[in-house]
Amino acid sequence: MKLLQEFKQFVLRGNVVDLAVGIVIGAAFTAVIQSIVDNMITPLIGVVGGVPDFSDNFWTVNANKIYYGNVVTAILTFLITAAVVFFFVVKPINALVTRSRKQPPPDPTTKKCPFCTLDIPIDATRCPNCTGELDRAA
Repeated sequence: MKLLQEFKQFVLRGNVVDLAVGIVIGAAFTAVIQSIVDNMITPLIGVVGGVPDFSDNFWTVNANKIYYGNVVTAILTFLITAAVVFFFVVKPINALVTRSRKQPPPDPTTKKCPFCTLDIPIDATRCPNCTGELDRAA
């Protein structure tokens, strides 16, 4: 019975549930990104220079085939997928986060002279324009 309670406590721990949700959302997100790459980006690349397929490229060493073309295709797929994620997910989200953060206004560095109404440094005790003596409290 104690073993089942420990297992239940482990499974229902916040980190485990969060991780499980993250993996499920990640899998769904992967399907979306892969669909964008396969159905939109790759055909657009194909319009410009043809859809490259390196999977038939291989070297023969001692009667064994080394399919380097599959590795090249996987690297290109990774780079295209990474570019799609960066430009269509990361950049827009970073822009939204930057826009949503409200920057506090900077501390004032000047104040108005009560005599001539010109801007003077905030720490000034005498106006450099009209030479009026300023109250320190003001």
